[in-house]
Amino acid sequence: MAKPKILNSAWIYFVAAALLIVGAVASQFEINLPRERPTGTVEDFLKLGEREDVNVLFIVIDTLRADRMDTYGAERKTSPNMTELASTGILFNAVESQSSWTKASMASMWQGIYPERTGIQRYMKSMTDDAQMPAEIMRDGGFVTGGIWRNGWVAANFGFNQGFDLYVRPRPVTRRGMQGGNPSAHGLSGTDYDATEGAFGFLDSYKNDRWFLYLHYMDVHQYLYADTSPVYGTNLLDFYDASIHWVDRNIAFMMDALQDQNLADKTMVVIMSDHGEGFWEHGQEGHARTLFKEVQHVPLIIVPPFKIPGGVVVNEQVANVDIWPTILDILDLPPLERAEGKSLLPLIAAQGSTPPPADKLAELTDRAVFSQLDLSWGKVDNPSDSITAIVKGDHRAIVRQTQEAQQWLFDRSSDPMELKNVVAEQPEVYADLRSEIQAFLDYEPENAVETREIELDDMALHQLRALGYIVEPRTKARPAAKE
Repeated sequence: MAKPKILNSAWIYFVAAALLIVGAVASQFEINLPRERPTGTVEDFLKLGEREDVNVLFIVIDTLRADRMDTYGAERKTSPNMTELASTGILFNAVESQSSWTKASMASMWQGIYPERTGIQRYMKSMTDDAQMPAEIMRDGGFVTGGIWRNGWVAANFGFNQGFDLYVRPRPVTRRGMQGGNPSAHGLSGTDYDATEGAFGFLDSYKNDRWFLYLHYMDVHQYLYADTSPVYGTNLLDFYDASIHWVDRNIAFMMDALQDQNLADKTMVVIMSDHGEGFWEHGQEGHARTLFKEVQHVPLIIVPPFKIPGGVVVNEQVANVDIWPTILDILDLPPLERAEGKSLLPLIAAQGSTPPPADKLAELTDRAVFSQLDLSWGKVDNPSDSITAIVKGDHRAIVRQTQEAQQWLFDRSSDPMELKNVVAEQPEVYADLRSEIQAFLDYEPENAVETREIELDDMALHQLRALGYIVEPRTKARPAAKE
């Protein structure tokens, strides 16, 4: 299928379309789903790869922890629209992010391999053309590929634009009428509605083509919400919850736009997050510092181009590295060649009328999933200081490679919030999981991914620091003293 030429002035289309749509959207700012979609079954979902008209809207809600969503049982109705979508879609209850820092997490998610193998665990590291990205596979498969992002850690200079016909940061318009704010971060220009408007323009421009659109929201990261959002209170957690509700409304705007463009019955929507956020459960607020549950348990919702009555709920432990092996499998596209993640279709098929092959299901049952964080990621001159977590069965174990005295074990069967360290009480369990972590770290694939180091200018460093991250520039060596 011939693809339209993407003009360098693509934002002309975005702005023009936004002007036509924004009035209608603003008039129904308290939009709630559902809009009408056809009805289907699990079997219909498993046959999506036979269709040639299915688009993909891939939404990343930065810094969204699952347990603050009513979709995942929170008392506050912070995510009513996502809850509605999940009720007739596919909800994954136990999803582990691969890092609590955006760049490491996103590089892992896109490639379907763990941070240990992506090589992207320090701020100066960038992907190269050697990294295989899903956008490349989809573009080769006939999709127009677009990315609209607001987090500087996924900027093109780090290699995240590979495979995208269009990869842009939306022009910030205004923050008028917005409230709240993350004390760890300075104000980020604009709001997520700027990204939503850009997405409206993309849909308007390419509604007659087969497309893949990646949309990356940031207002939850910033604890930012509209002044028409619910008032939960005045502490940071209240602000955070209100920001979830605000971004949930942006999801509704997007679903409404799909309906208005007659795309709802041929678009699969995937909603996920790169990591969560801590609120002193283990002594810290924020992320990119630990691998505890509050920063690692993230949402994953797949919305088919139709409603599945009653929905599908998957309780088996899965991971963000599984997301793109699953999407490509759904669409019957070539797999990621290096993927460590697994397609989750057998877990979905198990809830339909035709059971999947037993061996395929067994691969996804009681397996271990891992996450990693280099605590020196923002200090380029410091040696690596990595922590690794494993989640398997009823337990999460965490070990700091440089300081073996720092080790944690949580028994999730008796301590679902993972607050009590039981290393001393269950030393044999910890020893077994520690051995699995070591085997994971020792594994060396034959086709390791190449990376490169880049120098960030002062402007780029300033923009990344504005997100609240402590990023230190490389120390310049002093000139040698004259003899």
